[in-house]
Parts: sequence; structure tokens; C-alpha cells
Amino acid sequence: MTILLSTLNARYAHASLGLRYLLANMGALQEQTALMEFVIGAKTTEVVERLLNKKPRIVGFGVYIWNVEETARVVAMLKRVAPEVTVVLGGPEVSYETGEQEIVRLADYVVTGWGDITFPKLCGEIINGPKPLMKVHAGVQPPMADIALPYSLYSKEDIAHRTIYVEASRGCPFKCEFCLSSLDKTAWPFGLENFLAEMESLYQRGARLFKFVDRTFNLNVKTSLKIMQFFLDKLAAHPDDPVYAHFELVPDHLPDALKSTIAQFPPGALQFEIGIQSFNPEVQALVSRRQDNAKAADNIRWLTEHSHAHLHVDLIAGLPGEDVDSFAAGFDKLVALNPHEIQFGILKRLRGTPIIRHTVPYKMVFDPYPPYTVLATDRIDFGTMQRLVRFARYWDLVANSGRFAHTVKAMLGDAPFANFMAFADWIYTRTDATHRIALERLAKLVQEWLQLQGMTQLDAAALLASDYAGKVDKAADKADNKDKQKPAAAPERQVRHLAA
Repeated sequence: MTILLSTLNARYAHASLGLRYLLANMGALQEQTALMEFVIGAKTTEVVERLLNKKPRIVGFGVYIWNVEETARVVAMLKRVAPEVTVVLGGPEVSYETGEQEIVRLADYVVTGWGDITFPKLCGEIINGPKPLMKVHAGVQPPMADIALPYSLYSKEDIAHRTIYVEASRGCPFKCEFCLSSLDKTAWPFGLENFLAEMESLYQRGARLFKFVDRTFNLNVKTSLKIMQFFLDKLAAHPDDPVYAHFELVPDHLPDALKSTIAQFPPGALQFEIGIQSFNPEVQALVSRRQDNAKAADNIRWLTEHSHAHLHVDLIAGLPGEDVDSFAAGFDKLVALNPHEIQFGILKRLRGTPIIRHTVPYKMVFDPYPPYTVLATDRIDFGTMQRLVRFARYWDLVANSGRFAHTVKAMLGDAPFANFMAFADWIYTRTDATHRIALERLAKLVQEWLQLQGMTQLDAAALLASDYAGKVDKAADKADNKDKQKPAAAPERQVRHLAA
């Protein structure tokens, strides 16, 4: 084997779309190229041994914020035991601030940005000469029609056991400064006819779980409608073998034609990821985010009331200019809209993003190590930021898990942020932990908290008993290990996707 394409995925279920794009576009070198994916947490020596067993001449690594530290250890060891192997890096983590990174120093070459054309060209020069003199190669963006689509490279095992990532477009026209897509000039669509033919091929091979990574799926409504109709046709033809699709939506752009199509999807077939990030207009302006908050709220409300789509809505704490009271007001507003999940994230300083321009005026302090989380701002001190981090973790365990569906409403009351923050502070004092809290123990702690808030033991126990979490210690539930891993009544395909 001459060329290996490798990465460390966050989970086994995350098949790398980027590596498959590279393999699909290797041209004459494709027969000499293979994929080898790993999962973070793998032993470095075992990763290096498995790579070298293929006797590669070139190893290309996809480097991301979640794997850069472990990949750096792999590259360091690989270059020590096999210095003759050429290491090429690519991916968003090494595409910006390239000269400042230890992993770049260890490697032989780096491709920044789009790699579809530049990586194969670089490999050809390494193998056939003349050997490139420059270490850093800026990726050339080809016309979209010139990019070979990678979907045939998903294996039978990928289709059976992993989330299938697809994209109908690349890029984003918006300029939100905390996002790498803010550096794009626009969004570039793939040819729709060819794309849908690839989706048909995946479907015929057994794919039923499609996760679209497009940043702005509903930007071009005509295209969105055609893609959604593709899935509706499959659902109508085979209701006993449903497909499941995940899309990221622009929150304030939901015209009637799109609403009408969305309303046709049955339960368990559709998930929307919706980035609100902040409801504060001044904060939105600071980070160059254009959003009609009233329309966005109306659209989320419509989706919860008139569709069966599962809604995953994002908020970011720690944005410049936003204090805890402002964030709390946005959080309470979003809770009132009743989405299925609120993803409470903490701001991260992704390499290359314009958010860094606010560092000095807003006294933003970021962790120097991945994932570069904000530690403090002029509005939120370090201690308070850590309380928010714990809030986010407990929110995932209690609210987003689906296991406390009825109970969490009582916990939130008429002041959701303040009440859940009080719970988060209390449970941390009781456990000194935010991870590895067994569900049975968590349920007992939630019941204890309800009683501390004035609920009788009988009422608190009855409320917990109405939820999945309250049944976890019953013999009937213990006998069913499969259901023990699921939120109550969640559709099977939805559970599988959310778990990934």
C-alpha cells in the first residue's frame, strides 16, 4: 500500500466523510490508496503499528479539534519509528494558525482548506517527483462539478452500523464569527440530480440514516423541497422500513412551502438542528450574526406544534457582550418554545475564526488546549463560567436525555434557568462529579431535590415513577437491557442517531 488516509473519529459511529472525499478524488492514485479509521482513546502504539502493517509510503491524517492532541502523539511516534514515511496533515484544525502548532512541526506537509485536488497532486509529487519544497500547501477549490462524490465508498458495514454523512452543498453565506464557515464567501451546491442519484444508490444499498452536514440546508428552498420529497417518497413506498434524516436549519427562514412538506413527515423520521446561539440583538451584532429573533421563535414554535420533527436547538454561553442574565433570558425564552433538546454549549475559539478580535476589548480568556473553551470574559468570571459548564452537563443528563420528561418540567417551574442552576449547584456539592453518575443514583438525587423544594416524598416519587428514570430500578426494566439504554418512547432510529 502506497497511501493511507487516516483519522481518529470521536466515536466508531462517526464515519469520516472528509477522508472518503479524498479517496474518491485520488484519480490514478486511488488503487494505491486505502482508508484506515480509528477512534479517539485508542492506544497510540497500536494505531502506529496498524498503520505500519500496511507498509505505507504516505500517511494523510484528518486533524480536527477533538483529535489533534492524540493525532499529534501518533505523528510523533510514527516519525520516530518510521521516519521514511511521509506524513501529510489536513483538516480544519491545521488549516489556520498553522505555523504555531506542534503537530505541524512534526509532519512533513500540510494541506490547508479544500483538499480534493491539492492532496492528490501533492501525493503524486511526493511519489513521482519533483519532491515539493514547501511544507504548507493552500488547498485549491475546484468547481463543484469537478469533485467526485464519495458515497459509493461507504462500505456495507458503514451502512449497517454507522451514521451516513452527506452534503448537498458546502460553505455558508453567513458570517457568524464563532464559526469556521464565516470564512466562506458563500454556499456552493452540488449538482442536485447527481446528488439525488447518489442518495438513491445509498438507499438501495440499505442506508436509512442520513445526516446532512450542510450549514444552511434551507437556504435554497426549491432544493430543500426536492431533497425532502426524496425522503417522503421513500417513506410512502416503505412505511415499514422508514428513513431518518437530519438537517441543519436557518431558524428564521421557513416559508409555507417548506412547512407544508415538513408537516408530512411521520414521527421518528426527521431531526432539525437549529442554531439560535443568542437571543440578544446586541450580542448578535457583535459576532456578525444576522437573525430575525421573532421569526426564529415563531418558526420553532410552529415546528413543535405542527410537525413531528425532533428539534435540537443550540445556545452558546460566553459570547462577547453577553452576561449571565442575558443568557438566562434567552434560555428561558427557548424553554418556553418547548424544543425537544436545548444544546447548551460553551463558546470555543476555533482556529481561524474572527471571534478572536473580541479578545482584548471583552477580556476573553480561552483555554490554550483543545477544545479552546472560553474560561472567562469581562461579563462572566472563571468561577461562574465553571458553574455554567456544570449546568450544561447536568442539563444533558436530566433534560436532554429524555429520561425525566415529566419531572424536568416541575424542576424548571416558571424560572427555568435560575431553578436548574440551583439544582446544578446543589447536585455538584452532593456528588463532586459531572460524569459517571449512574441513572438510578441520579433519579434518587432528583427526587431528593424535589423534596428539598417542598414536594412531598409521595408526590416526588410518583412524579419520578411517571418517567423512564423512575422505572430504572424495577425488575421489568432491568430485564430489558436494550430499553435501558433508551429514552422512553423515542423512535428507534432517532435513538440510534442521537446516541451517535
